[in-house]
Amino acid sequence: MIQVVKIGGNVIDDAAALERFLTKFAALEGPKMLIHGGGKLATRLSAQLGIETQMIDGRRVTDRDTLDVVTMVYAGLVNKQIVARLGALGCKAIGLSGADANVIPAVRRAPKPIDYGYVGDIVTERMNVPFLASLVEQGIVPVFCAITHDEQGSLLNSNADSVASAAAVAASKIQPTNLIFCLEKNGVLTDVNDDLSVIPTITRESFATLRADGTVNKGMLPKIEGAFRAIDGGVHCVVIKHADNLDNSLETKIVNG
Repeated sequence: MIQVVKIGGNVIDDAAALERFLTKFAALEGPKMLIHGGGKLATRLSAQLGIETQMIDGRRVTDRDTLDVVTMVYAGLVNKQIVARLGALGCKAIGLSGADANVIPAVRRAPKPIDYGYVGDIVTERMNVPFLASLVEQGIVPVFCAITHDEQGSLLNSNADSVASAAAVAASKIQPTNLIFCLEKNGVLTDVNDDLSVIPTITRESFATLRADGTVNKGMLPKIEGAFRAIDGGVHCVVIKHADNLDNSLETKIVNG
């Protein structure tokens, strides 16, 4: 079973949390992959360089200057720091962007209705599965940032959740695969103020009920909808949990059903 794990900026921005997570990730047995977001470093570096950060509905607008910054930060500093730390923990990792070995092709998002600039939507069916299979066979752990490319020489900034889902779908063509999203909560909660009110399992039927009664709403809706799309693409199950719980079973499993 391949474990594809995604961490966000909340872990990247917290040195202690990142160290705890990487220690647990390195200890996971069997083949695995890691996908990471960029955290706040790109925003801080942009400010230092006099580049204005533009956000629309919480999403970064990636103009040419911003693309240079996020590539330096995501594919460079953050990615290599993670790979170096995993190496120190005995994990044979390799840092990758989507451009490496043409592993994650994307297309630039259409400028209408909103022009996000150099933002890429992943072409999952064109991912380089044989390359990933060769890494798995050698016991090498891919560590992906969210920089992709358009196969025409241009880099693109993609959503890290989408990269994780695409990587998991591709991995599922090699071996059965679980996709794990590490969030700031212990899972999907019945009560957002009670971290222990974790829903252990969500099926399509129960999701319809949870959505209808408002238990699941706002930002969690697209995450669960995306989870079912990954399952439709071949992923065995999708797990939502806190990064600190990577080594235990406090989590929500989203399964076909």
